[in-house]
Amino acid sequence: MANPGPPRELKKLCVFCGASSGTDPEYMAAAKALGDYLVKEKIGLVYGGGTVGLMGEIARTVQAGLGDEGVLGVIPEALTPREVSGSLIGKTHIVKDMHTRKALMAQHADGFIAMPGGFGTLEELMEVVTWQQLGFHAKPIALLNIRGFYDPLLAFVQHAVEQGFIRPMHNNLIVSSSPEELVAAMRAFTPPVSLVASIMNSTAPVGLDVSLSSQEADRQAH
Repeated sequence: MANPGPPRELKKLCVFCGASSGTDPEYMAAAKALGDYLVKEKIGLVYGGGTVGLMGEIARTVQAGLGDEGVLGVIPEALTPREVSGSLIGKTHIVKDMHTRKALMAQHADGFIAMPGGFGTLEELMEVVTWQQLGFHAKPIALLNIRGFYDPLLAFVQHAVEQGFIRPMHNNLIVSSSPEELVAAMRAFTPPVSLVASIMNSTAPVGLDVSLSSQEADRQAH
């Protein structure tokens, strides 16, 4: 068996999460805990640009520790009235539509973490999962599974694998309720060889190459 390569470099992580706080204070506490750990590890945050709910909590936490340069928000203009209250956090890009938002977030991240959230969070998560399946990127995707929030989704994925609708190689979500365990597993993530090969022949969605590392994306932006 081949030895694993060096740890994956995680300069920025994209976090998908709700613009609501949820019914249990543990969700907001988890957002702060994840933010604190990103600060400790000097990992920048890419997120949906909102200032309320879990989004606002993690963004303010990372901003307090890493400054404005440590937070990149991306939000469609149409959502600013409902997801922004007060001043924007960090460096925020206001874009024209949801497709551009998701692609830009993906391009500037070295991996993805989904926290609890609603339909929007689920859509963002499934988008990057599908892009990975199609060979658009080989970045790690993780679930911060607070209070077993994602247990029903994981059961669905396993059921879909058993029924032949998802290939076992694509059932590779990283799952933990601990930020430390989650980030460690993301650093150790090695994509299947077949996935890496498929990236060579793929066409990037929405005109943006989401397979880039965060550093490569930053260089292109300047």
